[in-house]
Amino acid sequence: MQAPIRYSRSDDGIVTLTFDAPDQSVNTLTDAMRECLAESVARLEQEKDQIAGVILASAKETFFAGGDLKRIYGMQRADVQRFFEATERGKGALRRLEKLGKPVVAALTGTALGGGFEIALACHCRMALDAPKIQFGLPEATLGLMPGAGGVVRMNWLLGLAASQPFLQDGKLMTPAQAHQLGLIHELAPTREALLAQARAWIAAHPDVRQPWDAPGYTPPGGRPGASEANRWIATAAAQVRAKTRGCYPAPEAILATSVEALQVDFETATRIESRHFVELATGSVAKNIISTFWFQANEIKSGARRPQGVAPGKVNRLAVLGAGMMGAGIAYAAAARGIDVVVKDATLELAQRALASADKLLAKRQDKGEIDAARRQQTLARIRPTDRYEDFASADLVIEAVPENPALKAQVLQAAEPLLRGGAIWASNTSTLPITGLAADAKRPQSFIGLHFFSPVDRMQLVEVIVGKQTSPATLAHALDFVAQIGKTPIVVNDSRGFFTSRVFSTFTREGVAMLGQGQHPASIEAAAMFAGFPVGPLAVLDEVSLALSYNNRLETLRAYAAEGRPLPPHPADAVMESMLNEFQRKGRAAGGGFYDYPADGPKTFWPGLFTHFVRPEAQIPQEDAQDRLLFCMALESVRILQEGVLASVGDGNIGSALGIGFPRWTGGVFQFLNQYGLARAVQRAEYLAQRYGERFAAPELLKQKAAGGEKSF
Repeated sequence: MQAPIRYSRSDDGIVTLTFDAPDQSVNTLTDAMRECLAESVARLEQEKDQIAGVILASAKETFFAGGDLKRIYGMQRADVQRFFEATERGKGALRRLEKLGKPVVAALTGTALGGGFEIALACHCRMALDAPKIQFGLPEATLGLMPGAGGVVRMNWLLGLAASQPFLQDGKLMTPAQAHQLGLIHELAPTREALLAQARAWIAAHPDVRQPWDAPGYTPPGGRPGASEANRWIATAAAQVRAKTRGCYPAPEAILATSVEALQVDFETATRIESRHFVELATGSVAKNIISTFWFQANEIKSGARRPQGVAPGKVNRLAVLGAGMMGAGIAYAAAARGIDVVVKDATLELAQRALASADKLLAKRQDKGEIDAARRQQTLARIRPTDRYEDFASADLVIEAVPENPALKAQVLQAAEPLLRGGAIWASNTSTLPITGLAADAKRPQSFIGLHFFSPVDRMQLVEVIVGKQTSPATLAHALDFVAQIGKTPIVVNDSRGFFTSRVFSTFTREGVAMLGQGQHPASIEAAAMFAGFPVGPLAVLDEVSLALSYNNRLETLRAYAAEGRPLPPHPADAVMESMLNEFQRKGRAAGGGFYDYPADGPKTFWPGLFTHFVRPEAQIPQEDAQDRLLFCMALESVRILQEGVLASVGDGNIGSALGIGFPRWTGGVFQFLNQYGLARAVQRAEYLAQRYGERFAAPELLKQKAAGGEKSF
């Protein structure tokens, strides 16, 4: 079998180690790669007297993609000692390489992330192709991990404690030019040939070289902890990290701890400290939750696992958007930014031009940040054409209807526009709750009708919920998924039902918050429970933003629809509170002047005093753990019911959809992964406890009970 590293020595004594993992499109730190690297370093040590220097290169388009996540994911608590020793051996090889006594150059001809960039940091000189698409960085924290091959220690010793944190805690990536400006890349080159020539020249010019931290008396930029200024920064940084993570994400805290400790000891001790923190994170549940969903399941979706087979790829060249409100304008911008021509219609040309103004505002912000130039801004704007004529839809490949959630209005625009479309055009409704099959009843081609539920704000939210109606054809689904990929979004696929997946699950979160208020809970404890569970915003604040009136009207529509189908829904304790807020107190939400909160013009929002008069009962307070679990379990259990009903066909789609679309805490890995890591048997027990204390809505669904009773460990 081909070795993952090729060892070659030229006549001038320069050894080139070429990373080229067999049967892989990218290089990763597999066990085989680690063993081969250690063997290569051992050979370098043996042949040291015949060597002038070493170049690390890659035969792949990228330099190195990082660690082997399958290997890391498989590590359990029982493997801690073995994993720690293996980690130490791996970074030991890099330490021996940088102490070889010969110049070592990393020739970065492509992207180097995670472990790949850590390998580069262990080299005396780093050179890179000057290409803006190439990225460097240490994004491990975004997967619940931290660098484990010396990256935390070397970044701190190179950049200093404060300057290194955005690249370690936040996983901030760099272009070659940005890395060069920071001093992490020493030289840039225009071509691969020039890069390798520069590497050889650098080796010839620097026969005696060592790492900065191996020089006597070296002091990292900004100094070491202990000075009063550094101590003040550390205290502030620790508070900021805790405020950001709320104790749910251990990686940023571990990175900060490693960074501070590493600058107070010698280099070898520092890297050993890093190994301990790395192994603790890698064998913990949070990293496994995040990796499972945001790596394995997300990549499965991106690979087209939900796309019907046998359908030729589709591409949207011209998009039509009906409605220039917030959602329609956002969709138009998202498409135009990806090179698609867009025509946006509203009742009047003036209203349609709102989409153009909205796009220009977003583009102006990007230009101010240096992400685009003035020419790119104008090119994008030129792709958006406002209109008040349906006739301008004639050449559209896809129409996305984004008018208000009114079935009659949606039917009206469908009947007016559909006869004008070309034969192969797809009609998509951007609805959050209305069943697609019902909306398609007025369509002449229901097989070409589908739901595309975008999330607000469209320019920032990655998720698109793709809803398949009873008559939606496989080709329509396939081409809808192609379009979502074309505009750089992440799709999940669900079957038709009122509220689909995301809206139905999200409504349980807001209703549970309102129910707790109606049962006497202090509003601050409700919002705090959400925040400490890892939700971005509390349920009462969310309802104020989306409008209590809109939310409750959707609830009434749902109740009527289910009753008409002969399966009435049980009452919910939130209903009475919502009725009082809307009808008795006229508190309809922020846009209407206030809801659960007051919004003074000269200060931050505060709770409406009426909450304490009409709802809060000091004697009725419940444990904070119960409050947090009520918010987490209500969403997870409803997701199981949706899976049980066949509305949701994939556990991965449920995890991705809940985390990317409706704010279910990322640390859990999504609704199903939350139950997996909790333990299905324990989850049934906890659901029974919550049901006994707080209501039958927490009763464990049959599917969950069956899996737990059968000894299954996960969905």
